[in-house]
Amino acid sequence: MGGADKVKLEAGWKQALHEEFDKAYMRELGGFLRAEKAAGKVIYPPGPLIFNALNSTPLAQVKVVVIGQDPYHGPNQAHGLCFSVQPGVKTPPSLVNIYKELKRDLNIDIPSHGYLQSWAEQGVLLLNTSLTVEQAMAGSHAGKGWQHFTDKVIEVVSREQPRLVFLLWGAHAQSKEKLIDTSKHLVLKSVHPSPLSAHRGFIGNGHFSRTNKFLEQHGLSSIDWRLPAQVE
Repeated sequence: MGGADKVKLEAGWKQALHEEFDKAYMRELGGFLRAEKAAGKVIYPPGPLIFNALNSTPLAQVKVVVIGQDPYHGPNQAHGLCFSVQPGVKTPPSLVNIYKELKRDLNIDIPSHGYLQSWAEQGVLLLNTSLTVEQAMAGSHAGKGWQHFTDKVIEVVSREQPRLVFLLWGAHAQSKEKLIDTSKHLVLKSVHPSPLSAHRGFIGNGHFSRTNKFLEQHGLSSIDWRLPAQVE
């Protein structure tokens, strides 16, 4: 990966995370990614978008943290935000269920696209725990080192911000609760929004209205969960 000076990262995150880039696991991860590319493997998301979640949501502006698992592994899908896909790409099934709950909870019309950039720019950190994946190979970069980096991201944002909402959907996200200071942050948990589990408690969890209520109670502006009708 190279040192922090080689990575384009929002200033607040860079200051908080710069030591991670000099650690052995990050050097090994960088070597692994370079070797995979040299072998002709297609890696998602594109290099400039690997840290898009951090660059779109500066550390000082984070209000809500959503923890995903793996980038999408199909062409033109992943752009560095969990659950989100690039404009023009069909909305994935888990995001369809997120939209269904938004409609039920806040009566927000279901958008025609799956591009969540406007959430990120309002302070919703959309963090996958692995930041890269090989094309058509789900989970292929899990265990390669990203988990150490993204655990540190969760610890840092929990420590630095006074009041956050963490949305932990599914067992993988809930395994990260131990990194969160639950004495000051609101942690909301439910099953994952995937079609396999959404009907067992994701639909009906009320997480979006509960998030906004908590933010407003602590003097923060709520999230406008509506998405722009048109995306570039």
